[in-house]
Amino acid sequence: MAATTAESRSQAWSVRRWLGKQNTREAIAGYLFILPTFIGYTVFVLGPVCAAIGLSFTDYDGITSAHRNGLANYRELIHDPRLHIVYRNTFVFTIFAVFLNIAVGLALAVLLNRAIPRPVLYLYRTVFFFPVLVAHVYIAIIWQFLYSTDIGVINFYLGKIGLGPYPWLSSEQWSLPSVIIMDVWKNAGFAMLVFLAGLQNIPEVYYEAAALDGASVWRKFRNITLPLLSPTLFLVFVIFSIGALQVFDSIFVLTNGGPGDSSRSVVMYIRETAFESFRMGYASAIAMTLLVVIMCLTLIQFRFSRRWVHYD
Repeated sequence: MAATTAESRSQAWSVRRWLGKQNTREAIAGYLFILPTFIGYTVFVLGPVCAAIGLSFTDYDGITSAHRNGLANYRELIHDPRLHIVYRNTFVFTIFAVFLNIAVGLALAVLLNRAIPRPVLYLYRTVFFFPVLVAHVYIAIIWQFLYSTDIGVINFYLGKIGLGPYPWLSSEQWSLPSVIIMDVWKNAGFAMLVFLAGLQNIPEVYYEAAALDGASVWRKFRNITLPLLSPTLFLVFVIFSIGALQVFDSIFVLTNGGPGDSSRSVVMYIRETAFESFRMGYASAIAMTLLVVIMCLTLIQFRFSRRWVHYD
């Protein structure tokens, strides 16, 4: 009996040892798979962020040696009038671009989430999503011609109904709205595709039960679609918010931040300060403020999502 017990313990120990080796091999394989991503993240993201933090406490022009100046760059931020303007532009762009992209994308997704022939559905999906695949630079070049005061297509058709012409790109009043309109035209298709995937995951039984109770289309949308789509809505909101706060290339090509600073974004101001004024230290300090703003807004979004996001 004692021999049998000892043999059972030996077998159990052998099994645990084999399982331990197997788990170790699987863990090593997993780490090897994520190693390239980790190296890329360290070299191209974490490393530059740490370097920017260090540079933000220096006076550095990119040519001569950096000299530490303590908190001088951060004190200058408070009294920089241009920084206040570009932050205001960035926040205005973010608010309107995010909400309009979400509204247009959701409307398109609801319209396409119907019993229509598949070839027609695929055609509409392709048409609305195609601008997302084209780089911002090319889109901005095309919209420069569309916005042209004299030969632009937009002013031409507005003139047909007795409106315009509007100086879309040469007026401080219209420069930022013109960028927002172009951004919605380009990116609403991405929101549409994500929302469409979310809508198709909502069980049809909820709508059938609501129809039996006599619920209107609006009540179905408000009480069924929006609550069950809220995780997707939250995802799109976070993605678009982070992207809008870092907007650069579309504004750079379309208006170059002008006229004046009427459409200049924070990232454009960072680039100008670093590579035109050669104030790398001050540009790094501005970049750190943008990093803090994005982190704080994202954390706030996650904190308040508990109140309105419906999780199954």
